[in-house]
Amino acid sequence: MVNTKCVEPAVQGGGLPLAALNHISVVCRSLDSSQRFYRDVLGFIPIRRPGSFDFDGAWLFNYGIGIHLLQAEDPESMPPKKTEINPKDNHISFQCESMEAVQRRLKELGVRYVQRRVEEGGIYVDQLFFHDPDGFMVEVCTCDKLPVVPLVPVEGNAILGLPPPPAAACKRPSYFKPPPQQQQQPPLPSPTAAAPQFVPAKASGGACCVGEVEAMRSCPEHECMQV
Repeated sequence: MVNTKCVEPAVQGGGLPLAALNHISVVCRSLDSSQRFYRDVLGFIPIRRPGSFDFDGAWLFNYGIGIHLLQAEDPESMPPKKTEINPKDNHISFQCESMEAVQRRLKELGVRYVQRRVEEGGIYVDQLFFHDPDGFMVEVCTCDKLPVVPLVPVEGNAILGLPPPPAAACKRPSYFKPPPQQQQQPPLPSPTAAAPQFVPAKASGGACCVGEVEAMRSCPEHECMQV
């Protein structure tokens, strides 16, 4: 669903050369009920599904990932739907910009949820947990407030959205000094300014132009510079 042929592998030499999360797949009792939940509650958009599949299902997409719904062949044989919302259960998690807006929308839709708050180093992360029609748990959180701190060396911090590591200090001997900055040349006189007076060399017996150094540059025939 997502073209990853031109994406460089995130990890070199260690794990598999993966590029991104593509989709999650959920087996459901009622395809229609699950489609309505993921569309109306979570905001996923139905997309085209390969026509070669010989089983019922639906594909939805949003937020850079896909949801693949599979109609259970024997819904009665599926495990009973979970009624208790356990934050430690398997789940998929989404970030949000406004936890208050999410809570308000869940109440409008009549979706039951539980709320948790985690504190880490003065940073507070809010979490909401609720079930889809088949008891698969969904979380909405503000987990992006927590910094991503790798516990193992990672080549290329940009993979994790981290700033690049600081550049190594220069170890060259102190006698390697940067070249001095060139002094800025004084501005040329304005064309509207009064032209400096000069006395040609022939008339002055070899005398130079009268005025400042810039006046010497304005001498049209440069006679004062001739030896």
